[in-house]
Amino acid sequence: MTVATGEPADEAAALPGPPQDTYDPEADHECCERVVINISGLRFETQLKTLAQFPETLLGDPKKRMRYFDPLRNEYFFDRNRPSFDAILYYYQSGGRLRRPVNVPLDIFSEEIRFYELGEEAMEMFREDEGYIKEEERPLPENEFQRQVWLLFEYPESSGPARIIAIVSVMVILISIVSFCLETLPIFRDENEDMHGSGMTFHTYSNSTIGYQQSTSFTDPFFIVETLCIIWFSFEFLVRFFACPSKAGFFTNIMNIIDIVAIIPYFITLGTELAEKPEDAQQGQQAMSLAILRVIRLVRTSCKARKGSRESSAPNTSHNCTLRLNLVMGITL
Repeated sequence: MTVATGEPADEAAALPGPPQDTYDPEADHECCERVVINISGLRFETQLKTLAQFPETLLGDPKKRMRYFDPLRNEYFFDRNRPSFDAILYYYQSGGRLRRPVNVPLDIFSEEIRFYELGEEAMEMFREDEGYIKEEERPLPENEFQRQVWLLFEYPESSGPARIIAIVSVMVILISIVSFCLETLPIFRDENEDMHGSGMTFHTYSNSTIGYQQSTSFTDPFFIVETLCIIWFSFEFLVRFFACPSKAGFFTNIMNIIDIVAIIPYFITLGTELAEKPEDAQQGQQAMSLAILRVIRLVRTSCKARKGSRESSAPNTSHNCTLRLNLVMGITL
């Protein structure tokens, strides 16, 4: 009797099986456990394994979604846009396909993508599906100081001071354009060019005409304004050059090449003024050279105006103004 009653006990003890103290029912039933998600009163039901496909997202990470768990109703509550969640849940169920509902605006759906932390890949997929132009990657300098300076002068939308610098740059461009247009008016050309002969410059006043030896180009208001504008353009160019992430890539940018070509005519004109002699008889050739420099200056102001239009907060208005200014400069040239 003793042996008979003891054998079943020994056989039961010898039977293999999972230890009772390490059994995890939640892990065992996770594949089929269902979860209720309440979106502003509208309930959705899905499986945990569906959400676990994307563990980096808000719903896929148990720790992140636990902040929205309602223990009284045993559900997750989100005070979010209800029509958008159909597409959000379909993103999990389809393994990563994202389609915006037709009755949900673009800005609201993009906010929902950010809220549920679907990631940059999902955002790029959404933007590409909606026809957005893919933004180019912005290489930034590794040095922190250079990075801040580069953002300050190259990306006006990065901060408030960067926007102020962009506005100042646009204002300097406009001043340069206005000065260029006024300088070509006949009333100023008659006084500064037509009466220039044999080293004499004449200024006619109401009752008298005063003549003096050697042109006073360096005291001309247009020259002073142009000098101040060139100082700003040169300062901006040098700062951007020393702060750029790649010196070689800096000179492959067409706008930077245009900036260089835009600044050079001023110094050529300055050298011409310094080397000019009263007895110089090559007035025709010099006038042709100055005309060529004037065309290059036109290209400079035109290109910088286009660049300024991209930096301003109202691109459409700036673009229209640029076209009109180009027309005016073409007429005055």
